[in-house]
Parts: sequence; structure tokens; C-alpha cells
Amino acid sequence: MELILKYFPNLTEDQIDKFTKLEALYQDWNLKINVVSRKDIDELYLRHVLHSLAIAKVIEFKDGTKIMDVGTGGGFPGIPLAILYPECSFHLVDSIAKKLKVVNEVVEGLGLENVKTTHTRVEEINDTYDFIISRAVAAMPTFVHWIKGKIAKQQNHELKNGILYLKGGDLSEELKDYKTTTIYNISDFYSEEFYETKKVVHLPIKYKVN
Repeated sequence: MELILKYFPNLTEDQIDKFTKLEALYQDWNLKINVVSRKDIDELYLRHVLHSLAIAKVIEFKDGTKIMDVGTGGGFPGIPLAILYPECSFHLVDSIAKKLKVVNEVVEGLGLENVKTTHTRVEEINDTYDFIISRAVAAMPTFVHWIKGKIAKQQNHELKNGILYLKGGDLSEELKDYKTTTIYNISDFYSEEFYETKKVVHLPIKYKVN
């Protein structure tokens, strides 16, 4: 928890309480349904929670922002961001039911009222969102295809509506066809060695009628 406060010192009492509860909830549920590796559960705040919050170093979501987390897995980056932005709505989607069971239990355990979950493939979702977030679930061309038609028209942030993607390593090949991407090195925000090669990628997506 100290790690979170190091980079997000202005959390409310309620946010501190929720971030503190995260670890016990994940440790408990991970014993029943394995969604996070053993090493990662021991370093939950470094490898998952703080990593998810790197998106908040790139953009501050305004109240009322609609965000979809695609392939949320154990609830990252959606759940930590939902704690940080209680006035935004988060839709966490995954095609694997057992992962969403853990997510639902964590959401309930934290009393998060700004999160809904759906067990489906993202292509089946018919809503639109200001931003679609994810953590390296597919190569960008595949991901862009999945979320086609799901970006809202109304722009409310300086950062244009689109994808915010957490990814590591050399992305030059994967992003070569996307000239409008901006890559933010997470190591510019966090000093821990774990983040040396990790990035937040912003890809603006124009609103299109299907």
C-alpha cells in the first residue's frame, strides 16, 4: 500500500481503505480460482495495482467518463482505476467466466458501485465508450478490429477518445501502421525496475457508425 501512496499521495480515506482491502481479497480468491500467478500475488501492488494506475499518469478521467476494460482477467486495469475514479463508470469484459467470478467477488467485497461486468467476447458488446483500456490481451491490429464501432463521438478530454493500452517491450513493428499513437514510458512516472520496459500506448480512434 505504501507503494500506491508513494505515487498517489492524495487518496481519500475511502480509497486507501479499498486499496488496502484488495490484497486480502485477491489472496483469498486466488486460492480458490487461480487468476494471478503465485509470484504476482506476492507483489500484487507492484505488478498489478500500480501498473494499472499508470494510465492515470497519462490522463485524469473526468467525472462521468465511460470506460471499458477488455480482457480484464483478474480485474486489471479496471478495478484499481475504478477505485481511483469513483465518479466514472467501468465495464469489465472477459470471455472466461471463472476470471469474472473473481472480479465480481472483489467488486462486491470492495463495495464498488461504478463497475459492471459482462462474460462475453468484446465483439458482442454494442455500447460506446470514451476510452477502452486493456493490458496486452492481443496485438494492436487485432484489438482495433475487436473494438470497432465502440468509441463514443463526444470528446471530453484533451486526450482524444480511443484506446489506452498497457504493454511492454519493443512496439515498433506492432504499431507501425498507427501513425497517431503516443507511447508513454511508465519509467518516466515510476522508478521501480519492473517498469523499465513497460508503456502506456494511446491510440485515438475516430467515431464510426457501424
